[in-house]
Amino acid sequence: MKQTDMIKIIIVDDHPIVTEGVKALLKNHPDLTVLQTFDHGLPSLPYLEVNEVDVVLLDISLPDTNGMELCLKIKSINSKICVIVLSNHAERSLILSMLQNGASGYILKTSPVDEIKQCITDALNGGLAFTKAVQQIILKPTVGELKKQPKITKREKQILQLIADGKTTSNIAETLFLSPATVETHRHNMMQKFGVKNAIELLKVVQERMLI
Repeated sequence: MKQTDMIKIIIVDDHPIVTEGVKALLKNHPDLTVLQTFDHGLPSLPYLEVNEVDVVLLDISLPDTNGMELCLKIKSINSKICVIVLSNHAERSLILSMLQNGASGYILKTSPVDEIKQCITDALNGGLAFTKAVQQIILKPTVGELKKQPKITKREKQILQLIADGKTTSNIAETLFLSPATVETHRHNMMQKFGVKNAIELLKVVQERMLI
């Protein structure tokens, strides 16, 4: 098969054992070729700007960024690239959040190679691609329906990070040159966005969705 006819893949994952394992598995499929691997997320972006890539197999947890933000950046470079998450994270909310941010599929790292290959094919054909285990997670009854990921502003993200660092309202106000009342207003607005009752629940949900 000609190089131009092959499905061109890059892998973004900071675990060498996983990367080499996936490369070895895909090597047995003559229509797939792994062009490059990256153990950090951000260096993959300039590569994608100058190279033709069909599929990015993307881990969510990376040393320099998170998969959710990186997925958005990849799609902004080339909306035709299929981003398929390759992860150990099996939380339904995280899977749905990645899809809302442009991912074309979600694969657990324990998936058989035939399922991975099928997911790549399904994604390139325009469908949403899941392995059987992920399908079962998505189909589990949960409270609520699939909703668009709530958007948070730059200021809200700063406040969330400071809350996660254990800062009090007064500390946050001093750090960001805001009044305590303004900080509390931001906190209240974010709790409404995510449908939670207190700061602990707010931190839990934003960390699950890797927003900070």
